Amino acid sequence: MAEEQEREFWRWMETNWVNPELNWRNARYITVGIDVGSVSSQAVVMTDGEIFAYGNMRTGSNSPNSATNALKFALEKTDLTAEKINYLIGTGYGRVNVPMADRTVTEIACHARGANFIYGPEVRTVLDVGGQDIKVIRCDDKGKVTNFLMNDKCAAGTGRGMEVFSDLLSVPIGDVGERSFAIDREPPPVSSTCVVYAKSEATGLLRKGWKTNEVLAAYCAAMAERIFSLMERVGVEPEFAITGGLAKNRGVIDRLKKKVGLEPMKTKWDTQIAGAVGAALFGYALCQKGKGRK
Repeated sequence: MAEEQEREFWRWMETNWVNPELNWRNARYITVGIDVGSVSSQAVVMTDGEIFAYGNMRTGSNSPNSATNALKFALEKTDLTAEKINYLIGTGYGRVNVPMADRTVTEIACHARGANFIYGPEVRTVLDVGGQDIKVIRCDDKGKVTNFLMNDKCAAGTGRGMEVFSDLLSVPIGDVGERSFAIDREPPPVSSTCVVYAKSEATGLLRKGWKTNEVLAAYCAAMAERIFSLMERVGVEPEFAITGGLAKNRGVIDRLKKKVGLEPMKTKWDTQIAGAVGAALFGYALCQKGKGRK
């Protein structure tokens, strides 16, 4: 029992990856995007506009350290050193605290450009569910933003909200989606949109005899409703893609897609790296214009 109480159920898996088909020494330009979010940080290293390596890890309490650690994590399995980088762009919640950045670009622009890369130029609507905000972004075939709407007033419906519930119910965050469907019938969503009150409501439901999976289903449904209400305001145009960590939670996404009436696009890439990919691509474009480091 003591071990279960000490376990951090919210802790998701950190990952880094290197493309075995690319040799950075053959690249003309090496560009990096670092996306420091409120919950997670990603660093993507690109060689001539192709993904060479990336790291995806938890954001610490110090944004500059998080940016540095994410880059080290991305380069960990390579022999590439930071001195070889031609351009580095910071983005995300903590973009102003990326100490090695040549410039910063907003996460909205970066997620649109990154989604265009990891999903394909057909994408027209990007839903980014971050750690503490939700963004609905419309873009063209070049990944340029044409319209967007953002809600950042509350952690409800975000990655942080899901982490809180994972810990509350002692369910590993990677299991939440599947377990939310291991129910006899779909319960009504929790009524509160505030994480604090939703926690109280969930605790009350457990005391009334609700099973853990039923409470998970009710909260996933509430998150899907909250996200959909924002999407309705900006409009959803096919093709539709999702970025951010919540894209990996089918408990929310499968319920959301029924409301939207569209099947989200598929990608082979980690959905959390989209912002950093977009940042690295902006850096590559600047290098092609002769603005890279000398």
